[in-house]
Amino acid sequence: MSLNLTNLTCSLDEIKDEMYSLMENLFPICRSITGNGVRQTLEILQNLIPLSQYEIPTGTKVFDWIVPKEWNINDAYISDSSGKKVVDFKDSNLHILNYSIPQDTEMSFDELKKHLFSIPEQPDDIPYVTSYYNENWGFCLEHNRLLKMKNEMYKVVVDSKLENGFLTYGEFLIKGESKDEILISTYVCHPSMCNDNLSGIVVATALAKYLKNFNLKYSIRFLFIPETIGAITWISQNEEKMKNIKHGLVLTCIGDRGKFVYKKTRMGNAEIDNTVIKILQKSNSDFEIIDFYPWGSDERQFSSPGFNLPVGSLMRSIPNREITKEYHTSADNLDFMSKKSLLDSFEKYFLIIEELEKNFEEQKSNSNNSQKKLIHNQEDYYLNINPKCEPQLGKYQLYENFGGQYDTEKKYMKNAIFWVLNLSDGFHSLKEISKRSNLELKLVQTATKLLETKKLVMRKTNVNP
Repeated sequence: MSLNLTNLTCSLDEIKDEMYSLMENLFPICRSITGNGVRQTLEILQNLIPLSQYEIPTGTKVFDWIVPKEWNINDAYISDSSGKKVVDFKDSNLHILNYSIPQDTEMSFDELKKHLFSIPEQPDDIPYVTSYYNENWGFCLEHNRLLKMKNEMYKVVVDSKLENGFLTYGEFLIKGESKDEILISTYVCHPSMCNDNLSGIVVATALAKYLKNFNLKYSIRFLFIPETIGAITWISQNEEKMKNIKHGLVLTCIGDRGKFVYKKTRMGNAEIDNTVIKILQKSNSDFEIIDFYPWGSDERQFSSPGFNLPVGSLMRSIPNREITKEYHTSADNLDFMSKKSLLDSFEKYFLIIEELEKNFEEQKSNSNNSQKKLIHNQEDYYLNINPKCEPQLGKYQLYENFGGQYDTEKKYMKNAIFWVLNLSDGFHSLKEISKRSNLELKLVQTATKLLETKKLVMRKTNVNP
């Protein structure tokens, strides 16, 4: 059966309802980068698509990273001196600092405050905060609730386990006529937040469910992985498959009512870039095209200088609380979702794959991966010593301990670090990195020197062809 929306085995309205129903089913689950929440999520998806689960043991070296301990949680709460629970994990799994270590103690409010996280600017929302690689504990709560807490003794209970176990991910390959692949990747590590990223999960699942019924030229690989560490782990375990990936997209933040935003691939002019833009232009609806930047979701791992794969990301809301207040908060709930947007996102991805299929015969070897010759030996060129995926910045004291917290004073230096790491491939001078990143050359030079002291980049001694 030829690939066409009109040849789907059920109506688009049915697909829309299926996606939203799946989202409702997945919403209560407490997920993290490891643990039973991920397994439970993947088991639900297995009822819809023939998904394979893989378990990678704690301690496995994956490039510059190590697969962490597995985290699971049963309960967590804070109760006041009267025994009343003032913060309860059972009310929302966002209430717990993700990856909190066990606690069973009493403490004063002054001591407890060091472990409480809120957003003063959004006093009715619970923030999503993590501490994956720095053993700690804490609770997240609405700022208005924090203001009501009294200066008294509190009982703190975190019934969790952090121990050797596994990192779990799911994978499904639809085999086409060719070994050449289209990669569709989404992440399964976030707890009860819909746009980020249950929307990516349900759209990817619907695509896999219905695309497997067609005769395809490309093979299509679907990944359901924990963000960052999951992508790095999958790439490390499947490096031989990377050469087959000809086009790729990362699904994130695709269910809200905003316009489509397409983040281009690292090379910026790959076939997937041109295809996505063509489909968006034909849609007669508002959209935005943005250039690649070396942070965000897992496109940055597939686009690291050691691989430079043509992987972009078609989303709606850009994942950033400065742009979308719901991002990484309890406001990213079912009410924030739009069934119409979910269906529109499904259709756009379907049409993109359909267009790639039409152009399959015209494909030549991808010349975008070939780099330009260098002729300016007076320029500063550097090499990323760990070019396959990003290094684990935390162990070099280059990243904050709590994921999800924002410090604007560190923002530009962090951005410069990411840019230098991503473009230190021996083919981009520091001046070119400054121009492409729109960051001052002095800041780029400072970030480079810092990375050089951490032995993460080294100067390329010969830049002549």
